[in-house]
Amino acid sequence: MRHSGSAPNSLPPQGVSVQRSLLFASAAVILVVPLTASAAYADPAEQIVNGTFDSGTDPWWWTGNAPASVVNGRLCATIPAGTTNPWDAIIGQNGINLQAGESYRLAFEASATVPVTVRANVQLADPPYTQELSALPALTAQPQEFSYTFTAAADTTAGQVAFQVGGSATAWTLCLDNVSLQGGAPPPVYVPDTGPRVRVNQVGYLTNGPKQATVVTEATTALPWQLRNAAGTVVASGATTPRGVDPTSGQNVHTVDFSGYRTAGTGLTLSADGETSVPFDVGVNAAYEKLRVDALSFYYTQRSGIEILDSIAPGYARKAGHVGVAPNQGDTDVPCQPGVCDYRLDVRGGWYDAGDHGKYVVNGGISVYQLMSTFERTKLAASRADKLADGSLRIPEHGNKVPDVLDEARWELEFMLRMQVPASKPLAGMVHHKVHDQAWTGLPLDPAADPQPRELHPPSTAATLNLAATAAQGARLFQPYDKAFAAKLLAAARTAYAAAVANPAIYAPASDGIGGGAYDDTDVTDEFYWAAAELYLSTGEKAYRDAVVASPWHTADLFRPEAFDWKFTATAGRLDLATVPSGLPDRDRVRKSVVDGAQKYLATLQASPYGITYAPIGGKFDWGSNNLVLNNLVVVATAYDISGAAQFRDGVAGGMDYLLGRNALNQSYITGYGERASKNQHSRMYAHQLNPALPNPPSGSLAGGPNSSIQDPVAAKLLAGCAPQFCYVDDIESWSTNEITINWNSTLSWVASFLADQGEGGPAPAPVCSVSYSKVFDFGGAFIAQATIRNTSGRTLNDWKLRFAYTGTQKVDLAVNGTARQTAASVEVTPWQSRLRPGESTTILLVGRVDWGPNPAPAHFSCG
Repeated sequence: MRHSGSAPNSLPPQGVSVQRSLLFASAAVILVVPLTASAAYADPAEQIVNGTFDSGTDPWWWTGNAPASVVNGRLCATIPAGTTNPWDAIIGQNGINLQAGESYRLAFEASATVPVTVRANVQLADPPYTQELSALPALTAQPQEFSYTFTAAADTTAGQVAFQVGGSATAWTLCLDNVSLQGGAPPPVYVPDTGPRVRVNQVGYLTNGPKQATVVTEATTALPWQLRNAAGTVVASGATTPRGVDPTSGQNVHTVDFSGYRTAGTGLTLSADGETSVPFDVGVNAAYEKLRVDALSFYYTQRSGIEILDSIAPGYARKAGHVGVAPNQGDTDVPCQPGVCDYRLDVRGGWYDAGDHGKYVVNGGISVYQLMSTFERTKLAASRADKLADGSLRIPEHGNKVPDVLDEARWELEFMLRMQVPASKPLAGMVHHKVHDQAWTGLPLDPAADPQPRELHPPSTAATLNLAATAAQGARLFQPYDKAFAAKLLAAARTAYAAAVANPAIYAPASDGIGGGAYDDTDVTDEFYWAAAELYLSTGEKAYRDAVVASPWHTADLFRPEAFDWKFTATAGRLDLATVPSGLPDRDRVRKSVVDGAQKYLATLQASPYGITYAPIGGKFDWGSNNLVLNNLVVVATAYDISGAAQFRDGVAGGMDYLLGRNALNQSYITGYGERASKNQHSRMYAHQLNPALPNPPSGSLAGGPNSSIQDPVAAKLLAGCAPQFCYVDDIESWSTNEITINWNSTLSWVASFLADQGEGGPAPAPVCSVSYSKVFDFGGAFIAQATIRNTSGRTLNDWKLRFAYTGTQKVDLAVNGTARQTAASVEVTPWQSRLRPGESTTILLVGRVDWGPNPAPAHFSCG
């Protein structure tokens, strides 16, 4: 499935200054200095006239805001502060002749009085301003020589060399010399730097977990391998396993399994076939703990409508975006597109979806679902709830006694609520599909500096069901912390679901992709299933249960090779039906289906010499393939939570290796993690590659990853004919392979949290007790339950406690044969029988009430 939200990053208007009379950029009119006619070429192969500026400035031109003159034999121009886009200030030369199939070399010397990255383009001088070359030289005060080659795709006599130098917050001076564009250059060949041929998880491996690596080699028979510690001592050795040619990379590869090495250490290396891997560690649970926090804290810097504070996110401070402070037109009073509606809405807040400034309900839905699911898992599995508690993330809401991950989810949920059509209007209860700029903006661009008008796009059934599903899920999770907000969410979910039932086929069109991604979807039966599932789990009501059971998705095999994502959400419903306790009549079958689906993904991982859980039909990797790999790992991890089978836990740990460097490119796709990590992901805010004054994406940001369709011009020029794993480039302009998005990071957050909960791997500690929980009385919002606890360990339990969390709105008022203390949904019972011998049992009665919804038994108990 295509991640349509990345379409924003199709090329912004190029060459807006190619005329020598008037220049139109954004809404401003910029005068272009008229120049005299060109002189004759000195060399037929040389396309640039007067590239040494020995004859003055002719035939060079510049925009009126960047006056230039020859200074000490160089062309120097004063570039103003405060422009928005690179093309808002340009130095250029027209009349360039290019021949299709001919290779050219653009060379020049340049300097800048402040460190700045500019664009050096060779392109058409007229619409559509097609680029043949777009380079990003990073200039410093010291003059540097730059050289780039490209092969022209089309014949033209109307080409242009354009140095696009706008977009800086400070004024500076550019100087150019020795500009040359010559044919006859050797054809450019892009060869990615893949480093050593031994590919490992560059962060490292769990001490007691699986440890595998991949060796790229021409050898067809087994090779010796050696594992060395930081001192260079060989600590393990063995022989590789030949795997033949890997179809996803085209490489002949071997695998190495050194899982038997279980000594924690740093700076280890693996050698085979004369190559040595990058250093890595064994014993990395702390790294996954950090990744859990980093991946979840990513959402704070993606927030719209709030100032980002340096004290919380050092290096990422910025003004509040889209709050209506000029030149920004804001999201507090947004009209619909012409002809869509007659009202305006306050749709402030939420998260910027990706590298652009759009906010999309359908992508926000799957993202906020996964953040809340990351938290809900703390009630359903052997998870560490304290690791997601109040104060755990880098956000401003500390001290409110609400888990930070729910605070972050609320920021998006409140935006989604604001997107709902008011009760008095046509299509009341439906939800607007998205809000974004009328036209694409370039990059870099701070959200507060975005000058484009914002507009609401029409409601869609998909967006409406996304709100119904996530608001219903949020209602049960927020109930213990904020009853009023939980009630608001549940009411909105009911209204949205009813509106979707009344309007089941209002689809977002694929053509609605100007200024923001289309996120089109013409099959929303999966969203109906997901929404009904969440409403049933939160309310226990028969109507929603019947809708779940009647859906064809309920018995279908949902675990397809391509994984679930924003466009295919039935799996989200299936996972929650399998893990959240309920009275679903066929819940055992549902749980088994998840385990069966995970088995398929494990088989895919084991068949891949790179340990990938993603094998799409047809073999081509899709947009956001890294997210799809992770979503399949979510299924595998859920199977572990259901079954406790170690193969699933080990599968998640092994599958994560691919994202952290065990791949054909030897590339960690997570910023800040690994020696060769992505850092130039496509973003208007995190644009260090274009402007050294701006940061790279925050640590814990996931790149989209290999995409066989290579839709953007940078990828198309560099990666034509690429094998699937090679269809990636860490370049800010490669929006089809290297974007960051909220739904990719939500999956990363979920998997990182799961792995952080696994300690250093190995067998899970045996439980010290078994608990039988049943309801003695349950009527009219009141209940009495009994929990019988039996000591299954070989030792006496002294001063022990029973701990569990309710998944509904249950509240314990009284315990018999013990003392109960409840904080939010978490219950801790101190038994009167403080000593429990091996094999001995005791029963505790719990008297409580249910505010609304079902009263299922807790999913997970612990004693100790």
